[in-house]
Amino acid sequence: MLRFIHRWPGLLATILLICVSLSGAALSVFPALDSLSTPAQAERNLDAATVAARIQATHPGVTEIRVSPAGRITASWFDESNQSQSAVIDPATGASVGAVETPAFERWLKNLHRSLFMGEAGRMIAAFGALTMLILSVSGVFLVVRRVGGWRRFFSPLKGPTAGRIHVELARFSVAGLLLSSLTALWMSASTFGLLPESPEGPAMPAVTSGRTGYPLAEMNTLKTLPIDALRELTFPAASDAGDFFTLKTTEGSGYIDQGDGKLLGWGDASPWDRIGDMVMMLHTGRGAALLGLILGVMSLGVPAMAITGAVQWWAGRNARPRVRGNAAAGRASTVILVGSEGGTTWGFAATLHAALTKAGEHVHVAPLSTFEPDRYAAASRIVIMAATYGDGDAPASARNFLDRLATATPVPTIPVGVLGFGDRSFPHFCGFAREIEAQLDRAGWNRLLPFDTIDRQSPQDFARWGRNLGVALGIPLDLHHAPVVPQLTGLTLISRRDYGAAVQAPAAILRFAVPPSTMWDRLLGRVPRFAAGDLVGIVPHGSNTPRFYSLASSSRDGFVEICVRKHPGGLCSTRLVDMMPGDKVHVFFRNNPGFRPARGRKPVVLIGAGTGIGPLAGFIRANDAKRPMHLFFGARHPSSDVFYAPEIDRWLKEGRLSSVETAFSRTAARSYVQDAMRRDAPRLAALIASGAQIMVCGGADMAAGVKAVLSDILAPLNLTTAKLKAEGRYAEDIY
Repeated sequence: MLRFIHRWPGLLATILLICVSLSGAALSVFPALDSLSTPAQAERNLDAATVAARIQATHPGVTEIRVSPAGRITASWFDESNQSQSAVIDPATGASVGAVETPAFERWLKNLHRSLFMGEAGRMIAAFGALTMLILSVSGVFLVVRRVGGWRRFFSPLKGPTAGRIHVELARFSVAGLLLSSLTALWMSASTFGLLPESPEGPAMPAVTSGRTGYPLAEMNTLKTLPIDALRELTFPAASDAGDFFTLKTTEGSGYIDQGDGKLLGWGDASPWDRIGDMVMMLHTGRGAALLGLILGVMSLGVPAMAITGAVQWWAGRNARPRVRGNAAAGRASTVILVGSEGGTTWGFAATLHAALTKAGEHVHVAPLSTFEPDRYAAASRIVIMAATYGDGDAPASARNFLDRLATATPVPTIPVGVLGFGDRSFPHFCGFAREIEAQLDRAGWNRLLPFDTIDRQSPQDFARWGRNLGVALGIPLDLHHAPVVPQLTGLTLISRRDYGAAVQAPAAILRFAVPPSTMWDRLLGRVPRFAAGDLVGIVPHGSNTPRFYSLASSSRDGFVEICVRKHPGGLCSTRLVDMMPGDKVHVFFRNNPGFRPARGRKPVVLIGAGTGIGPLAGFIRANDAKRPMHLFFGARHPSSDVFYAPEIDRWLKEGRLSSVETAFSRTAARSYVQDAMRRDAPRLAALIASGAQIMVCGGADMAAGVKAVLSDILAPLNLTTAKLKAEGRYAEDIY
């Protein structure tokens, strides 16, 4: 619900919010310019009587003096030809120093910002924009708290796709200003439309007692004790009318002064509503607080960027999952399917199940696991959870904080639940996240729909088997025929290859492909592939519906796509790739892998890999333009056959992109593995980790398990574990 509240008002009001925020940012500059152009007081603690007397001496026909919250003094008077004049006044002399008129561009901006050039209707639309910004700010704060894991971690480092990180970083920077601006704008709109309580009337019109005129301004005690900065307006009486009087307005209230003896005839303190209104006006416009206005203006510049990145996230999420036709509302569905997916493939299985159950007459609702709210499922007879696992047993993108929400679901509903895990059996924590869901459901006492089951490597056969079991549990025939949807493919042409491993009967190669040329239209529509080292390239081999993924050793800015591949006996994809020759073409798709890349900053990075696992690690080193400390631990079979990137490693060491390298070879007389190299260098590794180093591991599952075991020994004296490092964003794996 919170995501819904945040997403749709933002998408629907994007253009309005951009227009209002940009015009507001531009308007925030004018109070600062006014402050710079306002004549400085030549004397400290200048009082209103002195300034008023100087202005009267310079402009005998003065009728009114005004002082803005920013301290700018203006006066109006009639000249010798009885023409009305006005000007900005220098308080030191009382002389005119500039025109009062608001510049045409500022007037145009104000009209745009306040009413969109649409009069009263435009003011209502602008008020709606302020309300929308308030809703987005409040919901955004809670979404950030949910994402980072609590209020104490509000400013903790972020992971995830670039657009999402930029969106949250901008939100954390600007949310305080946006909250203040939206609240003050709503107050001003309410005041404009008469929705606020009316302020009490000022003091009653007085009866003049002196019957005289011409008392010197400089001698009036009320004005002598009033600092000029506290004056807002002084209206002069007709000099020929002894029954007329001065009207005085200040920051503290308003009153009247007898022009014959200078005595205060009546006074009324400013009401709380008046004081709040003045404060709101100052906070929103920056008049009287130019620096604050500039800060709020800079913060409002984050709105267009957040609108763009928010739209990018929405579009990416929309395209990552198939369209589910006839998706029933959560409150009307008899079957609720909750999906936890990282790359989007699990959504395809959910769509297949949805279609089959709908055809069987069920009302089915499909939604992300992150939207789990049992109270919404009023008509549900069952819940089906379809959960993939990200990395080493972690929750995927669409299931963030699901376990926390599950743990707080009280009382436990009686709706039966079935859990289906998606993963790769070659990983040590196969379907780890789904198994954790199953265990928590058991601990909480949820009813079970059918036993826990798993799908290995997106197998349609496994899915069909599970579907038959589900049909038995529901008492309906259920045949699930799932055809995986392959994302849009990009054709890559091989331009070079370097061969390794022949001497140890394990052919491997570094393959470099050309990035296809793109037109301006492709770039405008976002059809140009964007990728970074550590992201994944997917290839669907002939005779299979299941893509194979390879970690990228290059990024978009390198201008080529590079991967390391070892030929596996019977491997459809690896055999084809290793046998490719320059000029051959392969069709691929790219998948973001934000959880596996160096964190930002200058802290050291420890890169640990074996065999072709060096691919993404080499990409990280290649991209290390800032020359932050990077330390490589690399395991291979033999130094003469498969030391991938040997020439580049030497060059990177000389350039400072790589700080150190330690190697281990398993097919030599010494016979050692990368974890042995780590153990030999344990003191230095411990020192690096103690200094805040991030550890990144890439390679086979057996190697990764050995690395973890060695790290456990190294971390123990530091009172650390790999789990703690992972929670801090300092341990990442890409294993296969």
